[in-house]
Amino acid sequence: MEEYCRRSRQYYIEVKMEMKENRHYQIDTDSRMPFHNRVDHCIGTGRMGLALQKEYLDQLKLVQEEIGFRHIRGHGLFSDDMAIYQEYEDASGVKRAEYNFTYLDLVMDSYRELGLRPFLELGFMPDKMASGEQTIFYWKGNTTPPRSYEAWCDMVTATLRHLMERYGEDEVVNWPIEVWNEPNLPGFWKDADMQEYFKLFRYTFRAVKSLDPRFRVGGPAICGVQDELWIREFLNFCRQEEIKPDFVTRHHYTTELPEHVGHYGYAELTDAEQGFSNLQSTRDIIDSFEEYKGTEICITEFNTSYIPNCPLHDTNQNAAYIAQQLSRLGDVNESYSYWTFGDIFEEQGVPFTPFHGGFGLVANGCIPKPTFWTFKFYKDLCGECVLKTEDMVILCTKDGGYQGILWNTTRKRTGREMEITIDFPAEGEREYLFVTKTVDEDTCNPLRFWHDMGEPSHLSERQKRLLREAARPFIAERRLKAAGGNVQAALTVREHGVVCFELYPVTMTGDRGYDYDRVMQKDLPEADRS
Repeated sequence: MEEYCRRSRQYYIEVKMEMKENRHYQIDTDSRMPFHNRVDHCIGTGRMGLALQKEYLDQLKLVQEEIGFRHIRGHGLFSDDMAIYQEYEDASGVKRAEYNFTYLDLVMDSYRELGLRPFLELGFMPDKMASGEQTIFYWKGNTTPPRSYEAWCDMVTATLRHLMERYGEDEVVNWPIEVWNEPNLPGFWKDADMQEYFKLFRYTFRAVKSLDPRFRVGGPAICGVQDELWIREFLNFCRQEEIKPDFVTRHHYTTELPEHVGHYGYAELTDAEQGFSNLQSTRDIIDSFEEYKGTEICITEFNTSYIPNCPLHDTNQNAAYIAQQLSRLGDVNESYSYWTFGDIFEEQGVPFTPFHGGFGLVANGCIPKPTFWTFKFYKDLCGECVLKTEDMVILCTKDGGYQGILWNTTRKRTGREMEITIDFPAEGEREYLFVTKTVDEDTCNPLRFWHDMGEPSHLSERQKRLLREAARPFIAERRLKAAGGNVQAALTVREHGVVCFELYPVTMTGDRGYDYDRVMQKDLPEADRS
């Protein structure tokens, strides 16, 4: 019995040690570490036609005001709900094409008003132009090749020409162009026919470059299945056709196959290192072609799960995992576009509840999810990187201060809590302000708040306001004093937590006669404080 108690006691101590992890770092301002922060380059959306809805634009406005992305990419530019491609019979009975840009102008005007440039994905196929009837999603985007590649190219160039006339040639040639979406998946491209996709790419690339060679065109926008084969064969094809793509595109998702229950798909995270290794393989393949070595890689979609009904997307766990992703996605990729900015999204139909596992940074009702703040924290970083580890990135700012982000990511719940102590070089006994913004399951968790409300499907205005208030980071500050050439800051990061901080020197400039200690009654004897 005594031996059993001893072993049990030892087990308890070991578990507690595992749950409380202590780390100590010393910042060296002379060191520099590679950190390519391109978090704001592009954001994803659902199909373009959704941009005609008010809630969609309200969510996008919130994202742009708080974070601010430069490009936006989505599906359905040529799908029938955008109504661009039309046909009519002339007086002699000959069928002719005409183009309707009414909805296109409304969508593009909205994007431009919010400071966004499109990252144009050319797809899907207008029904009247399609060679088959295969469609994908609730909104039935046609995913078959064109009956006539000449007609397809005419539509593409007519659309680009219209945009150039409306927004200016010098502006529109800066809008990247991607040919199709995920042609390596049979749902997105009939039979995942590689050679047929290469044909589409060749025709499209040459048509766009003939219109204006300044346009930047890329592909193949592959996702997952046989990705290494597709990248290699795509470049072999380009070599054979003497085509030089301006960038190579791919997607990046990091969960296992989901288990479907009711309206939802429950998916577990994969090891992040496997995903980073897979991304590196794309870089290695491209660089193995002498003529394409160094060509930019654009991740035009990434998230944890690849389905729009995965509850993981709404969680703090998602926010912490994405924080780790953002620290390294710029290592080998020119850009990486989170899929998506908001939950107005209909791949599998209209969702039943505000928290339904949608891709978005923002839940319906304009409620920021925890991952929203991960992006906000990264967007606000500035300076040079002086420390990057598996769970933090720290930058030195021009004014002698520091900014950083820490995260505590776990694939499965462990209860692990991290205590981080950081020594920053400092001058003499100078005082510094240390500001933290915390997003974790206790401080910024609208999903839990919604659950405790009873998981209402239809939120009242009062409920929306409460959830928005519950969806903001917890902000705290404290004054730190330097000693021995350092100022020391200690932080606790709970499991699935993300904390950003700022440390900068403080110079007191108080007004004549103002005494803060007196205001706070700090000079009163203890007995008189009542």
